[in-house]
Amino acid sequence: MSIDKNKITTQDELDEPAPMDKADARVEAEMKKLEGQAKKDVAEGLQKQEVGEEEKE
Repeated sequence: MSIDKNKITTQDELDEPAPMDKADARVEAEMKKLEGQAKKDVAEGLQKQEVGEEEKE
């Protein structure tokens, strides 16, 4: 079985970005999501700490 070079369509011909080119955008989106979750977790932890200190007084 051989590949007919005349029937091959490249990503460049389709103006389709390679999956590797999309990786940066996916990583950046995931990092923003994780950063938001971390900030939320820290804020909740600080609130719990403040409530705990108030209860001790």
